[in-house]
Amino acid sequence: MEWIIENEYSAKGYKIICGTDEAGRGPLCGNVAAGACILPYGVDIPGLNDSKKLTEKKREKLYDIITSSAIAWAVGEASPEEIDDINILNAAQLAMRRAVAGLSVTPDLVLVDGNVARDFPMDAVAVVKGDSKSPSIAAASILAKVTRDRELIALDEKYPSLGLAKHKGYPTKAHYAALNAYIDEYGAPPDIYRLSFLKNLHRQ
Repeated sequence: MEWIIENEYSAKGYKIICGTDEAGRGPLCGNVAAGACILPYGVDIPGLNDSKKLTEKKREKLYDIITSSAIAWAVGEASPEEIDDINILNAAQLAMRRAVAGLSVTPDLVLVDGNVARDFPMDAVAVVKGDSKSPSIAAASILAKVTRDRELIALDEKYPSLGLAKHKGYPTKAHYAALNAYIDEYGAPPDIYRLSFLKNLHRQ
């Protein structure tokens, strides 16, 4: 992946450029996670791409490469309760701001995947489909996705009947069936669920 976006802003005088992206806007449960990453300028990481286009095994391998080669990296999250309180779009922005705030090096520019870059304490620019255009955002995407997948695998051990390790919380037919069975048995979904996502659940 070429450094076209970073080159554009470097030419404008920005020296420390961070990418940030989120994972987990669509699932019914779990946190929304975000990664923030400052890579050494121009570094080539073979296979770096949008996390959604990579296999789980490839993401895990790239995660290790990114975390060992980055100038700084961090992950931030927003909980199901926060998602219900402020909606998923605002919660994703909150998670990205938390990730950037967790960096050991403060960037002077943040490249944000998507079409919104809201309330960052430094300059921030939204980059549509940035995870396939910017190495910094692509790296952040992988940090977020791997972090969230690991969390869902851990939750699967606590709630084995829900199949979380397989579908990672996304709204599949099997997930709806398992969740309805859980609610029939226990009377309510586990507190890992985003209640605002569960309207009309029994119709699924």
